[in-house]
Amino acid sequence: MAATGAPSSENAATSEESAEKRSQAAETTPLRHPTATEDAPPKPKPARARKGKAEGQWALGYREPLNKNEQSKKDDNPLNVRARIENIYAHRGFDSIDPADLRGRFRWMGLYTQRAEGFPGTDTGHVDEELLDAPHFMMRVRVDGGGLTTEQLRVIGEISQTFARDTADVTDRENIQLHWIRVEDVPEIWRRLEAVDLSTTEACGDCPRVVLGSPVAGISKDEIIDGTPAIEEIVERFIGDKSLSNLPRKYKTAISGQQDIAHEVNDISFVGVVHPEHGPGFDLHVGGGLSTNPKLAVRLGAWVPLDEVPDVWHGVTKLFRDYGYRRLRTRARLKFLLADWGPEKFRQVLEDEYLERKLIDGPPPEEIAGTVDHVGIHEQVDGNHYVGVAPPAGRTSGSTLVGVAKAAEEAGSGRVRLTPYQKIVVLDVPPANLDGLTTALDHLGLPARPTPWRRATMACTGLEFCKLAFVDTKNRAGDLVEELDRRLADVQDGLEHPVSIHLNGCPNSCARVQVADIGLKGQIVNDAEGNPAAGFQVHLGGGLGLDAGFGRKLRGHKVLSADLGDYVERLVRSYAEHKEPGERFAQWVVRAEEAQLS
Repeated sequence: MAATGAPSSENAATSEESAEKRSQAAETTPLRHPTATEDAPPKPKPARARKGKAEGQWALGYREPLNKNEQSKKDDNPLNVRARIENIYAHRGFDSIDPADLRGRFRWMGLYTQRAEGFPGTDTGHVDEELLDAPHFMMRVRVDGGGLTTEQLRVIGEISQTFARDTADVTDRENIQLHWIRVEDVPEIWRRLEAVDLSTTEACGDCPRVVLGSPVAGISKDEIIDGTPAIEEIVERFIGDKSLSNLPRKYKTAISGQQDIAHEVNDISFVGVVHPEHGPGFDLHVGGGLSTNPKLAVRLGAWVPLDEVPDVWHGVTKLFRDYGYRRLRTRARLKFLLADWGPEKFRQVLEDEYLERKLIDGPPPEEIAGTVDHVGIHEQVDGNHYVGVAPPAGRTSGSTLVGVAKAAEEAGSGRVRLTPYQKIVVLDVPPANLDGLTTALDHLGLPARPTPWRRATMACTGLEFCKLAFVDTKNRAGDLVEELDRRLADVQDGLEHPVSIHLNGCPNSCARVQVADIGLKGQIVNDAEGNPAAGFQVHLGGGLGLDAGFGRKLRGHKVLSADLGDYVERLVRSYAEHKEPGERFAQWVVRAEEAQLS
């Protein structure tokens, strides 16, 4: 049943921020024309400029830190924390870590403090952060472009088995996230990762995070252009560059020759498109992002050839560094600057001040319907095949990753890719070896033909490990998939389009709830007896591509976590009953009556 009397967990800063004046404004006094019976009024004094609050933009001369995060980054470049981890903290242990490093600069090395056990979701936001810190870390292994060799995948799996209690999650940023990491073990983990050309550098923090790329770059029949060379050059030239390690906030990049990277919700994206005169290249999008102030990326109308992508990326990144807002963390993402400036001014500043040349005007990519997740068995351009599997809500283990590496190698493959939808794809499988590979993956609990509910369900880290979360997500998602497999077996084959379900533990939308068919945003709600309980606010009908937009929120509608199975079954059956032929869930939600959605 729906929860009642639910308090909202939304960030209350939004209305305050929108009311602030963000640039200098001049106030002028209108001249009053005298009549025949009036003396001319005295000449008005020049109006005084009225200053709004400084936003901390470096390019406008505001260099003094305006919040504790900016002060911390000024005190010491966050990349310098690596030396302290290796030389001090790994020897003296968790209690020796400076708080400014622990809750700030460690993120630049891919390390987040993990939620201590025993603190329920009702404690989130009400208990001091220090009490929520476990003496362990979440560690993100950076996988730019989602590409791994089987050797690299095996090494990550073995690290998980040895140092992370066999935990491993495939994230929607194409990373692998480990848990239960001790600071004493971090130098050895880095040594093992770097021996196979992997890193955790800038996997988190106010810096350029992992660069998303197509999981099937270079092998897909649908690809317009392979963006891999640009991704590799960006990583080689700019990741770990101290001139870019202090950005106003996190900075997310996506580059693909096809629309399989959720480009609409990244800070900067390059999407494959064919220019009528210049041929294949990339359409440039900026300013996307979700969380409590969701915005879709905006096209700048510029076509960028492959060899210029790294320099254009560098120009946009420096523009964000110099003009981005640094006063309020809640307004520091690139999307806020873009919203205030508009795409025309943004492009002009980029061209005039950073590129010192004009970009080529170009056409938009043709929008597509649905999600390209690469699950299943697909033929490559070279006649081999790739096989995509769906770990339940991205949850896997080190042992499973080692098993996938072994199965891939036995099938003749040396390459694996991760996807922005928490999936794993094995590349380069000869046709004769497909049956053997799919059988091996089945034994690992990774079927190449998963149920629709397993395939289309994603979840963030959630209460189990995250200090910001209100509710459990990973385990709840796994249980929900099993429930739906049983409850909806009679209708799922009749659905022409899969229905995506995304669960998030808090408003930050790491699992992209606003652009899911069914987005579930975790919060504490009241049950029927008025007691606080785990629940979700519901967003319906969000999407990307042809359905690009944010989900519809039903006024006051919250669902208890325990009742999710009942609610989703009721909702999907309503969709199956009332949809038109070929109608996608997002289309149906727009016209559905509220009673059909409750």
